[in-house]
Amino acid sequence: MMDTKKSPSPIDRHIGARIRARRTLIGMSQEKLGEALGLTFQQVQKYEKGTNRVGSGRLQEIGDILGVQVTYFFEGQDGERKTKEGSPIVQEIEEFLSQKDSIELLSAFNAISNADMRRALINMARASAGLEKGDGIAAPLNGRGHSPRRAYARNS
Repeated sequence: MMDTKKSPSPIDRHIGARIRARRTLIGMSQEKLGEALGLTFQQVQKYEKGTNRVGSGRLQEIGDILGVQVTYFFEGQDGERKTKEGSPIVQEIEEFLSQKDSIELLSAFNAISNADMRRALINMARASAGLEKGDGIAAPLNGRGHSPRRAYARNS
């Protein structure tokens, strides 16, 4: 007998990831989104994983709750456009904010009032990732420990 269970389509996973990214960005829990939609948080989880498909009316409702247009959920999808809009730093920020621990990391960092401690954490993160500041965007280090870009702004 043939297996009738379907796996999530790429577009369902993409829309789910965009729902999760926006919800996380504004600091809303799955429970709160579920309450606003009249659903359980488990149903929201299924939408975010792409396990359950989001209907057009429900997607409009989610967009209204999260404060975005429906088109937001389709941005960056394969086949939409090959080039993403926005600067590279904006794209990096959007990707960062879609990761699970990003909001927690940002909140903790913003709670640090000591400027020297904040700078030390930035330097530690850069060194851990093998990155160096260059023109406002982290650039990978070459084998000699220098950015491939020769000119970069230093904060002294």
